[in-house]
Order: sequence, then C-alpha cells, then structure tokens
Amino acid sequence: MTTRQRHIAHLHLHGPPTEDRYGDAVELMRGVTPHTQAVPPDAVHLDLTSALRYFDLSPYDVVQLAKIRLKALYGIDSSAGLAGNRMLATMAADASAPGETTWVPAERAAEWLRPRPVTALPGIGRATAATLARHGLHTIGQITALPPSTLQRLLGTGQARLLAERARGHDPRPVTPREPAAHLSVDLVFDRDCLDPAEQHRAVLELADQTGRRLRGEAQVTGRLTLVARYADRSSTTRTRALPEPTDHFPALADTALGLLGTLGLQRARVRSFAIRADDLSPAGTAHRQLSLDPRDIRARAVEAAADRARRRFGPQAVRPAALTDGHRDRGRTPTSTPPSPPR
Repeated sequence: MTTRQRHIAHLHLHGPPTEDRYGDAVELMRGVTPHTQAVPPDAVHLDLTSALRYFDLSPYDVVQLAKIRLKALYGIDSSAGLAGNRMLATMAADASAPGETTWVPAERAAEWLRPRPVTALPGIGRATAATLARHGLHTIGQITALPPSTLQRLLGTGQARLLAERARGHDPRPVTPREPAAHLSVDLVFDRDCLDPAEQHRAVLELADQTGRRLRGEAQVTGRLTLVARYADRSSTTRTRALPEPTDHFPALADTALGLLGTLGLQRARVRSFAIRADDLSPAGTAHRQLSLDPRDIRARAVEAAADRARRRFGPQAVRPAALTDGHRDRGRTPTSTPPSPPR
C-alpha cells in the first residue's frame, strides 16, 4: 500500500495584517481546506491534500485560488511555498518574492535543496553556521554528502542527526488545525506602589521565571510576550515583542521581558503591578529549535530541567534563578497567576 503524497502550502501575508485582519485571513483559508494552521503573526499552513479532489485543481492552482481570495476580499498580498511538508513549504515561501509562489515537488526536493545555503534550514544560527563554514560546509548539498560520522564529530550526535534530517528535507510534523493558541499570564502586585527601578527589574525577572516554569510544566513554548505595567492612577502601558524562536527557556524569556521593561520609560512612575502574558503557544514537541554549539546553553537547559524536577518534589521555592535569590527576595510583592485561557 502506498502512502498518499501530502501537499503543504505556507502562505506569508505581507503588511503585516492587523490581529483582527489576520484572524479573518485564517478563517478565509479554512474555506479552502479545513486543515489550516495559524502561524502568527503573518503566516498560515495549509494541508491541501484533501482539498484537491474538491476543487478538481492542481496543488499550485489551489494555492493561487487562496491567494486571489485573500487579495480580493481583504486586500492582503501574499507569497507562498508549496511542498511535501511544512519545513520545505516554509523555506519555499521564504525564497519567493512578494506575490510569487515557489513549488517544490517531492521528486525535485533534493535537487532544490542542494545549492541552497545551510542557513536557509530552520534552526541554523550563526554559531552553527560559523562552525560549518570553517570546515568548508556552506550549502545543504555539502551537508548531505558528508559522512554521518564526520558531521557528528563537528556538531555532536544529537545535533548532527537533526541537521542531517533537515538537510534531506525531512519534517514529520503535520498541519494541526486549531483555533488561535491560548495564552497564559502571570501577575505580580506590589504591596506599595513601586518607584525603585531595581525592584521593578527583579519583579519582571520573577514573572519571566514563573512564565518559563508554567510553559515547561505544560509542555508548551511561546512565540510572543506582552508586558503590562499598571500605575497608581489606574492607567497602564502595554508592550509586546515576538521572540526570536518559540521557547520555554528562562534566559530567553528574561531577555525579552527586560527588553520590554526598558521601553516603558519608568523613571518616576509609581508602578502598582506588572503582568506578563505569553501568546502564540504551541506544543514544545512540534517547535523547531535553533541548533546551538554553545555548551553553556546545553548545561543551562540541563540545570533548568533538574531545577524543575526539584520544584515538583520540594515545592516552587526550592530552587530559584540566581538573579532572584539575593536579600530582596519576596519583599513587598504578591505574585498571582492566571490559568491558560481555553481555546475559543
């Protein structure tokens, strides 16, 4: 019995659209195929396999139909990639000029990948690319031609195996139809209005730590953080920033949260509370993670996992990040948290 070939499209919406308009676009795509997965803030995956018989069109023509509907109904321009899996479709969309569609049929996938730069693969950061470049490895074809043992000596067993799979165009992740991702939020209310920048800094770090623990406990990652500061006069300020990649790792969450704090300009503000909301949640097992050659990152994640196990056994205060264990611990703050909102 042969396996039916999948046809996956990745549409990149140019603009980018507002949040409401993006929701309209995702709903419109569900009229093309029910197997539609939102990729906020400006992309969408479509599994066209079951839609081909309904429209009696080729995969390429169904993609063009989807793009025409976006333009005609909402004025949204888009570029697209079409391939046999999500990774290849996304790479094809990235290689497409605005308005164009790049189709990579399964029988041509290896040929299409071969001359492309290694950095076109998801998860290849500067450190990994630099290591490969030092050994004359610049293209995906050079990676696939390399003996597995050689690649393992360069990157380590786990990372070498993952890179080899991606270089060969393998991606088993399905398009998962779901409503826009739920979010989770944590709040920290000061007992007294806070004017101290150092205390505000610590409060945001503490919220980032809580967010990471919640995400890891629920096996989810977040692609976007929102920081809300509420003031003594009942006004508030909100800042939002997308993360470089979906994550549940405290250092990445803390860097983003503190970056948002720095944009608030709280020189003399009387802060009543802070809240962090994690949006664009997705299962940790389905998220692409950038390959890292930094042993400090590997050790940090191992320590984080061990700390989580200790907290589950001995309580949430058993282990804390070093930045939160000085003499100011828990002074004048009442942390609370809000459970994830259910899918709509």
